[in-house]
Amino acid sequence: MGKQTGEERLRQSAVSFPCGKLTLQGICYLPDGDGVFPAVVLCHPHPLYGGSMDNNVILAVSLALVERSTIAFTFNFRGVGGSQGSYGDGIAEQEDAKAAISWLVSQPVVDDNRLGLLGYSFGAAVALPVACIDARVKAVALISLPPGQPQVSQLKGCTKPKLMVCGTNDFVVSLDQAKSMNQEAAEPKKFELISGADHFWLGYEAVLGEKVATFFEDEQ
Repeated sequence: MGKQTGEERLRQSAVSFPCGKLTLQGICYLPDGDGVFPAVVLCHPHPLYGGSMDNNVILAVSLALVERSTIAFTFNFRGVGGSQGSYGDGIAEQEDAKAAISWLVSQPVVDDNRLGLLGYSFGAAVALPVACIDARVKAVALISLPPGQPQVSQLKGCTKPKLMVCGTNDFVVSLDQAKSMNQEAAEPKKFELISGADHFWLGYEAVLGEKVATFFEDEQ
C-alpha cells in the first residue's frame, strides 16, 4: 500500500476480493502512520445510472475519513467496472457489501471493533439492511436514502447509531420524505440537512464529508 492518488493526501491500494463465485474490485484508502485504525465500507450509487466507487461523493467522504485517521474501503458492486457478475436489483448487492466487510475486517490494520458502513443513494438502500443484521457493523451513515416502505421498516428496527444526510434541493428524496423517515427511525440517530445541496452533492462534497467523518469519529 502507498500509491498516491489524484487526491494527493490519500494512500491507496487496489484489491480484489471474493463474493461467492464472483471476484469484486475495491480500493482501500489508508491514513498516514502505523498501527490499527477504525474503518468504513462505502457503498456507491446506482450501477445502472453510472454509479461506481469513483463517484464524487464516495471519493470526498473517503478523503474526509482518512483525514480523521479512519480507513475508507470503496468497492464496485457486481457488474460495475472490474467487478464480475451483473446487476442484482439491490438484493445481491447486499452480499457484495457483506463480502467487502469480510475482506476489510481480515486486514491486520483494521480495528474490527470500530467498523462503520456507509451508503449513498442506491448504496444507502443496500447498506441499511446490511447494517441492521450484520453484527460487525457498529454504525451506519445514509446519504440521500431513497424513500420507501422497506427503508422505513429497516430504520424502525435498527438500533445502531445512524446518520441520515439529505440536501434541501434533493429531487429524489423530498424534504418531507427525509424528515418522515428520520422520525420513524429508532434511536440512536442523527439527522443532517445541507442547505442548497441536491441529490448529486456537486459543490457540497467537502461539507458532506466533514459531517460523515465527524459522525463516525464520535460513534466508533
